Amino acid sequence: MGSDPVCMELAGFGPLVDDLVIGPDDEVANAFVYIKDGLARGATFETPTTPVVLDQRGCRFVPRVFGVRVGQPLEVLNSDPTQHDVHAVPVRNAEFNRAQPVQGMRETRIFTEPETMVRIKCDTHVWMTAYAAVLDHPFFAVTGADGAFDLAGVPPGHYTVEVWHERLGTTTATVQIAARESQRVAFTYSGYRP
Repeated sequence: MGSDPVCMELAGFGPLVDDLVIGPDDEVANAFVYIKDGLARGATFETPTTPVVLDQRGCRFVPRVFGVRVGQPLEVLNSDPTQHDVHAVPVRNAEFNRAQPVQGMRETRIFTEPETMVRIKCDTHVWMTAYAAVLDHPFFAVTGADGAFDLAGVPPGHYTVEVWHERLGTTTATVQIAARESQRVAFTYSGYRP
């Protein structure tokens, strides 16, 4: 962060790297969990009109990992008193790269195709990275600091659930859900060494 004195001031002494956040009992934060397969073909779900907000705050993207629906607005905000750049590098969606030189600037973008995961970076501050999952359904979540997540309202069926993490990769589980039933699913990453 030393390349930008404003970022150094905002981050404070000893800024932490946030690409891998592990709790005291090995819980993993910022992992994206979603139904990868099993939803009925042709099933449609109402697209939210409320934007997902991606903020540039403290010279970091907040949140670092998030989900957005196909067609849902993504509002990118610069809350910092320094210039940022928002550069999305998708494979299936349109790339965009916009400077936000003034604090308080906002820009809205919409992804048109499902895609996991879209990397978003700041070309001005190379450490700033976020990841967006663009889905055509609402059954996704990001793990919290305690590693927990909740996929609410999933219809009965047999599903493949995937968890993605930028450093740890992906792993899947199969789940059978009956009407008015809850299931507990635990994911484990093995072989990680700090």
